[in-house]
Amino acid sequence: MDGNRVIVGISGASGAIYGLRCLDALRAAGVETHLVVSRAGEMTLRTECGLSLRDIEPRCDHLHAARNVGAAIASGSFRTRGMIVAPCSIRSLSEIATGVTAGLLTRAADVVLKERRRLVLMVRESPLHLGHLRSMAAAAELGAVIAPPVPAFYTRPETLDDIVDHSVGRVLDLFGIDAPIRRWAGMGLSPPPKSP
Repeated sequence: MDGNRVIVGISGASGAIYGLRCLDALRAAGVETHLVVSRAGEMTLRTECGLSLRDIEPRCDHLHAARNVGAAIASGSFRTRGMIVAPCSIRSLSEIATGVTAGLLTRAADVVLKERRRLVLMVRESPLHLGHLRSMAAAAELGAVIAPPVPAFYTRPETLDDIVDHSVGRVLDLFGIDAPIRRWAGMGLSPPPKSP
């Protein structure tokens, strides 16, 4: 189905693992993925995960070059469910908030907004100054969802993977895509998710 696609952008902020886990979770859910990684994102992937674009290409259905502003994902006629930028750097956020895009990642995000599709930005920065907050507010006013990867300690995470997977699962919830995560159930937790 044409609309069963999600674009995943990995920018240069710390937290490249969030983008990788988004790809894995979307694949497990049967969703076609289109990946674009900024130049700074490539550096972060190498630094944090020891991976190159060639290494991660098998995790997505389509890999688009960061400078290829003529790619399918740069057009509103290319139907998708939306886009996740994980992690989202302040530079990418600022480009998206102003519509002044410098590469395919932010161009694709701008297209998602103009087509009134879901855009989720996993903004990774702390502390935030007023300019950052204004950019977040501007992006939200345009229709983006600002979803920083904030740990949920009520899940009693035992590993870093538990923390990452819960944040990714909450983002997938925004697209109506079910992810096997522990959920709050009143004054307790839902049972642990079953392994696939």
